[in-house]
Amino acid sequence: MAKLLSTAYSDRAFNFALLVQRVATGLLLLIGHGLPKIQNFSDLSGTFYDPLRIGHRGSLILVILAELFCSMFLALGLFTRIVAFIIVFEFSVAVFLVHHGQPLKIVEPAALYLTSVFTILIIGPGRVSVDGMMGK
Repeated sequence: MAKLLSTAYSDRAFNFALLVQRVATGLLLLIGHGLPKIQNFSDLSGTFYDPLRIGHRGSLILVILAELFCSMFLALGLFTRIVAFIIVFEFSVAVFLVHHGQPLKIVEPAALYLTSVFTILIIGPGRVSVDGMMGK
């Protein structure tokens, strides 16, 4: 009980928590958002949101790059801060431009991804990552 109420933590626990957050966020984003977008590319390419005015197809390609490839690298902990920045940018656009003014029920998933990946961007990948093993 004392450990449950303690604010102290070990390096092992901290790095394990980062591993769980990084892998879970990356895989959920990859499986739940990236793969469906690439599977339905032809259906989405003409109607996808275009908040940055680069075209529906261009916006979809950028989102697929972020949600498919960047999320894969995030889960592995490879180029973590770079890919986290890209994902944070994508979900900032989703939260503040695409879903602006919509009910919380619609904004919530994007906001959760934004906060989770922003935390990883600030803290880094942890030791249990490709970056951590390479000493970056």
